[in-house]
Amino acid sequence: MDSVLASERYVRDSVQTAVKILVVGHFAVGKTTFVGTLSEIPPLRTEERMTQAGALVDDLRGVEGKTTTTVALDFGRLTLNDRLVLYLFGAPGQQRFNQFWQDLSRGALGALVLADTRRLEESDPVLGLLEETGTPYGVAVNHFDGARSYAEDEIRQALDLPDETPLVTCDAREPASSTRALIALVQHLYERPRQESP
Repeated sequence: MDSVLASERYVRDSVQTAVKILVVGHFAVGKTTFVGTLSEIPPLRTEERMTQAGALVDDLRGVEGKTTTTVALDFGRLTLNDRLVLYLFGAPGQQRFNQFWQDLSRGALGALVLADTRRLEESDPVLGLLEETGTPYGVAVNHFDGARSYAEDEIRQALDLPDETPLVTCDAREPASSTRALIALVQHLYERPRQESP
């Protein structure tokens, strides 16, 4: 096994810390795109074609051209330096996957919630689950062509976000924009006071 080239190994030998970050949000908000945009490896995707049965429960308002949906998770990796790697886990957005979503949140350092200004109310159940699990989070409003823009204060009020919760805008299709959203979350996680152990 010593003959395996370093480039063929999954992570560098020098990596000492791996951090799990969730990418969450309601159905069709851009989680798969976000993970794929930032992942340095071909992302693992569990997308399946949508069926007529799903059309009865999945709201396609604003995303009428969507033909596939995540049925388990998206997974990507982002190496930050020789010692630190981020694992990005995109969770399915439909409420019927809530139990799986809660299981996926175990061990996560935090979550980035993607939101869509056309359907902000659909973020409420996602934010509620994060609060139930005690997972710290930041919010990134994903840009969709033709979507109306709102002031940060309006979005913060609509989502009932505490002042300390990061709120940024991003375009999940753009690496630089997605990176800025992820940095805002990681900075928030780093600056949070450490909770005392019981």
